[in-house]
Amino acid sequence: MDFGGWDMPIEYGGVVAEHTSVREAVGMFDVSHMGKLQITGPAVIAELNAVLASDLGRIEPPQAQYSMLLNSEGGVIDDLIVYVLAADEVWIVPNASNVESVLSVLIASLPTSHVTSHHETHGIVAVQGPQSKSVLTSLGISVPARYMSAAKITIEGHEVVICRTGYTGEHGYELIAPHAVIVHLWSTLIESGVTPCGLGARDTLRLEMGYPLHGHEISPSISPVQAKLSWAIGWDKPAFHGRETVVNHKLNGVSPTRIALKAIERGIPRADMNIVFEGNVVGVTTSGTFSPTLKTGIALGLADNGIALGSIVQLDVRGRFVSCEVVKIPFVESNVNSEY
Repeated sequence: MDFGGWDMPIEYGGVVAEHTSVREAVGMFDVSHMGKLQITGPAVIAELNAVLASDLGRIEPPQAQYSMLLNSEGGVIDDLIVYVLAADEVWIVPNASNVESVLSVLIASLPTSHVTSHHETHGIVAVQGPQSKSVLTSLGISVPARYMSAAKITIEGHEVVICRTGYTGEHGYELIAPHAVIVHLWSTLIESGVTPCGLGARDTLRLEMGYPLHGHEISPSISPVQAKLSWAIGWDKPAFHGRETVVNHKLNGVSPTRIALKAIERGIPRADMNIVFEGNVVGVTTSGTFSPTLKTGIALGLADNGIALGSIVQLDVRGRFVSCEVVKIPFVESNVNSEY
């Protein structure tokens, strides 16, 4: 299917099988559609910190951090991973459909730093699951030890950026590599028994974690406070794009806000379904799926404030009401910090 202008596989051998391979063994995703931006310069960290919502001062090279680029209304232009590799070198991985938007803002906002797009020259392979470390090390690939730690390594004579990150909730790694390496890496991993996984499993895995997807849980019209991503904002920073609006949201409240739902009867939630509470429509789902791990439907949505955890709401699933419980996320236990 088309995804951000790229032809992307939905599945290779079945969504549930691919999902299970990541939860129980090891799977991999070709996520080369994601952006690859390299920013260099002696003031790169300070200049980026005045733009992005997170506080890069909380990490030291070589580490990664989840961040967001906001507009003046506090909406999310994109959420992204920032790889601080050195005092003068940072890589940013934005979503595929937002690469040009992020690129244009950074070029306009970084007075002395140089931004280079490797979007057409590099790919990304995400190796995820409890066996990801053992598979990569068996191939002679040196892996970062701690979650959100990064490194530069050499594969087939080419420089590769590797980070212990992912979008699945499992112990895993993402490798940014030039095209001369990426196909060889993919083929070698298949020969090592790693299961190739498509967008279908990527979505079920991220939803079980409650991870946001741009254009659904966050967007240029949905702020991080609404999405309950306040933990990712550097509130003590004097300046970043969109700061005035999100500070106002934090101090004075904003509605609707993110809600997590677990079906307690048969029915598969999807996006754009009305959320009904005590007979009133109080919100709408932003994402929904069948959870292969929990064997039931799960959803994220935006709903009016004041609906407590444990409340029972109904989703309008094609004219039939399906009861769901308001729950905490993640829906299943996260293993990103697990060691193997």
